[in-house]
Amino acid sequence: VLFQIFDAFKARLHDSNSKVNQVALESMHRMVPLLKDNLAPVINLLIPAIVDNNLNSKNPGIYAAATGVIQALCQHLDNSLLLQPFCTKAQFLNGKAKQDLTEKLA
Repeated sequence: VLFQIFDAFKARLHDSNSKVNQVALESMHRMVPLLKDNLAPVINLLIPAIVDNNLNSKNPGIYAAATGVIQALCQHLDNSLLLQPFCTKAQFLNGKAKQDLTEKLA
C-alpha cells in the first residue's frame, strides 16, 4: 500500500505546475518525521523524485522545499538507507544540486 501511495505522490513531485510541486515537497517534508524508516521500501522511488529538477530549480520556494525534504530525510532516516540513492543521484547531477547532495554525503 505504501508503494502505491508514493508511486502516485511521486507525480506531484514532478508536477509542471510549480505551486503543486512546491506543496508536494512541503507535504513530503511534514511526512518524513512521521514515517521515518517506514519510508525504506520507497526511498529509491522518492529520492530521484525529490532531487530531479527540484534541487536545481530557479524557483526559490521549490529549491527551499526540496532542500528541506533532504534535510528531513537525513535527520529522521537511518543514513545507511540514504547512502546508495544519494550516491547514485550525485553521479548524474550538475550545478547546485550536485554540490548540495555531495555536501550531504560528506
